[in-house]
Amino acid sequence: MRRVSALLIMISALVLSPSGGPPAAAPIQISSDPFTNPDSQHATQVEPDTFAFGSTIVSAFQSGRYFDGGSSDIGFATSQNGGVSWTPGFLPSTTVNSTPPGPYARISDPAVAYDAKHDVWMICSLGLDSAPSGEAVLISRSTDGGLNWSAPVVVSSTPGFYDKTWIVCDNTPTSLHYGNCYATWDDANAGDRLLNSTSSDGGLTWGPKKATTDNAAGLGGQPLVQPNGKVIVPALSAFANQIIAYRSRNGGTRWRAAKVVSNVIAHDPAGNLRALPLPSAEVDASGKVYVVWSDCRFRAGCASNDIVMSTSTNGKTWSAPVRIPIDPTNSTVDHFIPGIAVDRTSSGNTARLALTYYFYPTANCTQATCQLSVGFVSSINGGATWSAPQTLAGPMTLTNLASTNQGFMVGDYISTSFSGANAVPVFAVGGPKNGTVFNEAMFSTMQPVTTAQSYPLRVTADPMLSVQGDTAQGFLPLVIP
Repeated sequence: MRRVSALLIMISALVLSPSGGPPAAAPIQISSDPFTNPDSQHATQVEPDTFAFGSTIVSAFQSGRYFDGGSSDIGFATSQNGGVSWTPGFLPSTTVNSTPPGPYARISDPAVAYDAKHDVWMICSLGLDSAPSGEAVLISRSTDGGLNWSAPVVVSSTPGFYDKTWIVCDNTPTSLHYGNCYATWDDANAGDRLLNSTSSDGGLTWGPKKATTDNAAGLGGQPLVQPNGKVIVPALSAFANQIIAYRSRNGGTRWRAAKVVSNVIAHDPAGNLRALPLPSAEVDASGKVYVVWSDCRFRAGCASNDIVMSTSTNGKTWSAPVRIPIDPTNSTVDHFIPGIAVDRTSSGNTARLALTYYFYPTANCTQATCQLSVGFVSSINGGATWSAPQTLAGPMTLTNLASTNQGFMVGDYISTSFSGANAVPVFAVGGPKNGTVFNEAMFSTMQPVTTAQSYPLRVTADPMLSVQGDTAQGFLPLVIP
């Protein structure tokens, strides 16, 4: 792992948050991009996901980002002591750049899961050709606690143009479908049709790809399993103007028609930053699902985004979105790219939530003046009140981030997981370049979620902005490799 020097010094001098919250402890660097292939950008790491089980936390992320999609390989970092220290590495047999080499030109969209029944860690990813086009949904497996990984298993391969892979496993021993794992992705060549596959043997084999009964279209689907074994999958609609959700009640045999969670009213962050309103979702011990995304409905003139939240106990009916009150609605702050965590041992009015996000202190900025930072808030009462915000990293200059054909990139998503009393986020930080060489790497910190909370959650919402029922079907391919 690259030695942390100037970058760590830079982010250890953290500023106060725009709302006056205290600075957080300096994060630690957990990985860096070692690749040297000339056709992608180095050193860049973007788009982390995490999953925690007990004291083990596994994160996965793109390393060596290409301008037009994908990366040189998927990196991982594993902590077996709740985030105190990390062991980094890179997945084998995936791309031409991996060790040993694999069959794919590039790779993208990593997501992490753990199968408790079979004691297997999994990283789901998307194998790409050089076009780049999504060729295959892949599963890399680890049977030693996330330290060593197998050559990937193919869940499904094209024809098609696959995008935005995700994975979850049913870890409730009393569930009828205990040990099932569910992979989700979309096919851009079919109008972003959402697809799903199920494994019941620790990810070694996977069933046929299945659409919903209404051929729902969207991307960024994040499957969640309730304690009773029902699966709920929130996603962004293909038009990027709604959050939708669909369900399976029988272990992935059948996927029901999608329902609308809410309309999405989003402000595009300034400075050509890549930041779609993709949802981030988690579930508590009772099966209540929490979904968050960036949305400007509470801001005058849609001038900046809040992070808003909707919840459901059944995946059919959803609460009206409420803003997480990180700062006042008349502030200049713009919030986006959220990663929510829910302590799966908590529920109801004592559910512990943690939210990591990126923000601009001033929404009205330019590529040259925008200052990108990482923020954090938490709740110990199911979101009724929230802590004062903390700044975890930044500010960053946009031109120090990987460049893509859809803007400067830290990730289409980031991630937070609970391990014991702490929330452990993983996020990309871009430090000053060394000449033309980037210095964008993965960082993490441990955030206690035990302190007294403040800032009541705003519970008013415009009912016209939240609807219930079946989604209107229409196909507008939205591809974000």
